[in-house]
Amino acid sequence: MRWNRALTVARIDLRMLFKSRDYWVPMGILAGIFFVIMPWLLLSVVTNTSGNELVSKIGEVIEVLPGQIQRNLPGTSPQAQAGYALAVYLLAPVAIVVPLTISSAVGAHAIVGERERGTGEFLAHSPLTEREIYTGKLIASLVPGFLATAIGFTIYSLLVNIKVGPLLGGWFFPTGGWWVLILWVVPPFIAVALSVIIWMSSKVRSTAAAQQAATLVSLPVILTAYVVSSGLMFNPIAAATAVGVVAWILAAMGLVSGSRSLEREKLLGLGGDG
Repeated sequence: MRWNRALTVARIDLRMLFKSRDYWVPMGILAGIFFVIMPWLLLSVVTNTSGNELVSKIGEVIEVLPGQIQRNLPGTSPQAQAGYALAVYLLAPVAIVVPLTISSAVGAHAIVGERERGTGEFLAHSPLTEREIYTGKLIASLVPGFLATAIGFTIYSLLVNIKVGPLLGGWFFPTGGWWVLILWVVPPFIAVALSVIIWMSSKVRSTAAAQQAATLVSLPVILTAYVVSSGLMFNPIAAATAVGVVAWILAAMGLVSGSRSLEREKLLGLGGDG
């Protein structure tokens, strides 16, 4: 496989993608809501509360958590502990859900979109191999998700340190568990989902069907994200590392099988499923 050819396919797709406001405006709003607006509102409610009744209720919630989780919560005030728990543990799935949603929207159109635009025939008759086409489409789908992760994670880190940091004596985020989550767990999670989504995009005949398939694939990954966040609450680095190992193995298997299953005839609309 020639990587320069695959990268050419990716560059063409990304150029078209970032010129399409119908894509990046809604996706930008989605990322802004989950990485900025929602955390800001929730952390503001938790850290700025001064009512005795609300503070006591927050303390009661923390007291019913397992002992190991309570020991992982720094700070002495209920607001500080609740803010830490919310920022570090409860909002962890956002780091997977948002980039996965953004990349899935691209992957769902990867192959079927070529047929609908009438460019599939050109691509099918090009000197590109099926693996180069698949790799290029995969890269084009991964880049928006990784870009959203990098930007969103940076803004989220600043937000958390601004809102919760003063209650804990200084900036503390990202934690070790979050570094492992972002650098080790998120990439293979996105790759696993995209390997299936792009394969499905080559099988269906319409964008609507591809989007439905992407939703079905994304749902179990999103549920797994919440399982990961639960594991992070007990043993942050060990849990994220173990999940990452499994995810990377699944990603490698999915990408290899996906690249082998792409058939040139599918770009021409021949033999696709209804």
